[in-house]
Amino acid sequence: MFVPSKLHHRSCRFACEKFVPKTFGILCWNVHKNNSKSSAFKPYLEKLEPKCDFFVLQEANFRDDKHFTLPHFAFDAAANLEFRETFYGVLTASKVESLQAHAYLSEGRESLVGPHKSLLVSHYPFEDGSTLLILNVHAINFRENQRFNKELERFLELLADYKGAMIVAGDFNTWNKKRMAKLHELRVKLGLQMVPFQESDNVKSFMGNHLDFIFYRGVELLEHSTDTKHGLSDHHPLFARFSV
Repeated sequence: MFVPSKLHHRSCRFACEKFVPKTFGILCWNVHKNNSKSSAFKPYLEKLEPKCDFFVLQEANFRDDKHFTLPHFAFDAAANLEFRETFYGVLTASKVESLQAHAYLSEGRESLVGPHKSLLVSHYPFEDGSTLLILNVHAINFRENQRFNKELERFLELLADYKGAMIVAGDFNTWNKKRMAKLHELRVKLGLQMVPFQESDNVKSFMGNHLDFIFYRGVELLEHSTDTKHGLSDHHPLFARFSV
């Protein structure tokens, strides 16, 4: 009932940049299904476009016959819901077309009869022939910790053989200490560092536990920030700039 008719969606209708630049910016954001509904969304992203090479979005809505909100970005997306020919899920938009991308559904569902969650693994080329992997995550929420742990362990299976630069970002629904501990166990196993957002950055949280994160390896963190003055979602966008 809740499985979409098409899982992986992809669009690139212009001449993309050939390579990820040596310095690049990423915006990670749970947009609360507002990227096509709100007339203020496109102008907001247009303002951010000069400093962002990637938009890593959760709860985005999209259609194959309609390009991403910004015309100069390609996108790959993994749908977990479908309603009236519109799909919802995680979407990674980029100025560089992906070399390959794979969309996945969570093995478990939200509650016993709810939808699956989706995740997306995308690869992008650097000029030296190496690649940047971006894992866009919207982790399972309304299930027991055991199911949450199993879903995170799957990330290790998907990423275990990849040795290059990596960004893992999204809404992890880490709303208790056990979930948070499992996430950091995964981070250590993958050799990831955490972009150090602080309490003062007003990252979406529950009971003092951040839900949204950007992790990285194989690149250098140059700066990071959040924006709380958008009025477009119940989550605030996280920005990070890296260099290679």
